[in-house]
Amino acid sequence: MSDAPTGMMDLTEGKVVPVLVRFALPTLGSNILMSLNGSISAVYVGKLLGVEGLAATSVANMVSFLVFATIFGFSMAATILIGQSVGRRDIDEVRRTIGAASGGFILMGILFAVGGIAAIPYVLRILATPEAVQPLAQGYLEVLFLAFPILFLSLLLQSALRGVGDAITPLWTTILNLVLCLVLNPLLILGIGPFPELGLRGAALAGQISNFLCLVFLLFQIYRKDLPIRLRGEEFRLLIPDMKHLRPILAIGLPMGLSMIIMSTSGLVMMGLINREGVDTVAAYGAVNQLWSYIQMPAVAVSSAVSAMAAQNIGAGRWDRIDRIAWAGIGINIAMTIALVLPMNLFADQLLHLFLPANSPAIAIGVHVQWVVGWTFILMGVGFVVTAVVRANGAVLVPLLILIFASVLVRFSVGFSLYDRFGADAIWWSFIATAVVSTCLSITYFRRGSWRKRKAAPAPEVIEPVGL
Repeated sequence: MSDAPTGMMDLTEGKVVPVLVRFALPTLGSNILMSLNGSISAVYVGKLLGVEGLAATSVANMVSFLVFATIFGFSMAATILIGQSVGRRDIDEVRRTIGAASGGFILMGILFAVGGIAAIPYVLRILATPEAVQPLAQGYLEVLFLAFPILFLSLLLQSALRGVGDAITPLWTTILNLVLCLVLNPLLILGIGPFPELGLRGAALAGQISNFLCLVFLLFQIYRKDLPIRLRGEEFRLLIPDMKHLRPILAIGLPMGLSMIIMSTSGLVMMGLINREGVDTVAAYGAVNQLWSYIQMPAVAVSSAVSAMAAQNIGAGRWDRIDRIAWAGIGINIAMTIALVLPMNLFADQLLHLFLPANSPAIAIGVHVQWVVGWTFILMGVGFVVTAVVRANGAVLVPLLILIFASVLVRFSVGFSLYDRFGADAIWWSFIATAVVSTCLSITYFRRGSWRKRKAAPAPEVIEPVGL
């Protein structure tokens, strides 16, 4: 789009590698800042409210993750469909899709809020939450659930912005969110100045006020730039969801959300084996996970950029660029991941000292785990990228089956069958086996599968534009 608004990129033209790098870097920055925001919030809670407050937020985050995993899948589905419509230069279809998605997300937010608040006590009991933590976790979750309509819509709009080629606005939104949380957390937790002392509820409220203000900022930017996802006048009736546009979002989004849930559940099951190794191994694994959260960021950012770029090119009929997008994404991801894995392996001992007490036996265990498993994130990133390209055409079932096979059948088979003989090493080998199998199968499906024949977007039809 030569006349694209400021901040938007035409992902169907130009050299693939420079365009992809320019689009992926802001997404990587957003991911880093979101992780930093979570870490800072945890520091506030831990330092100001103690262990019980931190435990309560940990339990609450487990509950909320299951909801956000599903919603994330639906938001990515909307991004794919919007990206394809942008590639076809069908702005009317872009607005019909964002309208139906926004209306659907607001409705889901209300339903999750009402149902979630009613279910909180039962969920906390199912999770065997300690009695001392239950009131804190319930108060935190009540504030979080009440804000679900805002959270859902904000997540959708940030994903949709990437679908139309704007990765800068989500980055500025994440920066704003970080600054607001830095300021509001202590004010509302401790009741500084005119603010009430709300304790853990204050931490939750600080996050939700920040999210609301960020949503206002997002909407302001969308309308200021007159982006394709803005609605005006009669177009607001598109917020009433219609099944023609909701059905593909649900069909694509549900398997993608299930993928996140399956990966997390698989990790929780393997945690049972890790727990058998004792507190030092558990502590080492927790510390190494802090490193892994950053190692994974290039794969998440590049695959997100690749998905939006591939969707636009598929919509534009530029299939001649799809393989180049995939291989460019693979190359960029490998380079960025190696740039993180290598120093983290070489300086694992020093890095783990940041999370573990000096002279703790867990440090040596963590160093061993990092050297054994760390490099597998290079392979996993390759799988992320090719899967993102496949999903950009609406093919989500086979990637889900590959994930189930690798993360459940392969991981459990290796981990549990070899554990009695090799102990903790069997657990780390199961991670390697999962990465190798999932990456090989994903590349095979990308190269030989029938995903290119799919049609993700609703069938084009002659319709009267709405208020354009």
